[in-house]
Amino acid sequence: MSRISAKFAELQAQGPHGRRAALIPFITAGDPEPGQTVPLMRALVAGGADIIELGVPFSDPMADGPTIQRASERALSFGVSLRVVLGMVHEFRKTDRTTPVVLMGYANPIEAYGSEAFARDAQAAGVDGVLVVDYPPEECAEFSRLLKQFAIDPIFLLAPTSVEARFADVAELGSGYIYYVSLKGVTGAATIDLDEVARRIPNIRAKVGMPVGVGFGIRDAASAARIASVADAVVIGSKIIETIEQAPSGTAPASVTAFLREVRQAMDDATSGGREA
Repeated sequence: MSRISAKFAELQAQGPHGRRAALIPFITAGDPEPGQTVPLMRALVAGGADIIELGVPFSDPMADGPTIQRASERALSFGVSLRVVLGMVHEFRKTDRTTPVVLMGYANPIEAYGSEAFARDAQAAGVDGVLVVDYPPEECAEFSRLLKQFAIDPIFLLAPTSVEARFADVAELGSGYIYYVSLKGVTGAATIDLDEVARRIPNIRAKVGMPVGVGFGIRDAASAARIASVADAVVIGSKIIETIEQAPSGTAPASVTAFLREVRQAMDDATSGGREA
């Protein structure tokens, strides 16, 4: 069982009604500067993170809004490459062997690295899952097989516009969890329709047969709590990047921990009464 699957199994067994939603925060590797990435990852765990999504900086992040684009630009200005990101995960693993780490990024850096070499080195570094935004499942069966060969979960996106055939592809090729994009557009771009998400999640979960995390547009404890009451995981990114940007010098890890603790508490309060399957 992968670290990701083990984490969801652990969370499903917690709480008075046998269920706790996962908190999955996102940061960009190398932002605000490379030396802060591992301390920030540890700060996420201290704040209640169950799984960490670590963004691989890329020059043309088409699915990311301006906040995460700025983070990528800052990281790239320091020369943060995919190889450097793997080194950061390796460093994190020296003190944390249990928190799953998912790399989230784009195809170009992986293809430049070499798919098999990347999968091998990612496993060696301690990566648990990979989400490639511009690798739709119908076009990357071989890459998905390769990741699984190296005990890495291929994680895919589903969106409000996804058709039934995409559900089947994701169910066959993916593992770990599904990332449901809760709105049309880029990260941080709009306020999500919480009622619409609540209507869609049971159908998605039933058809893909794995936990469903919801991201894009979750910016505070209240929206995270509402999503936690219906989804298996809450993914929050742009607001964390903004917290890092606004933190006085040297205080970003403490600010991130404080913000996440508020989110984690709200999520736990929302699920303390359980939910219907």
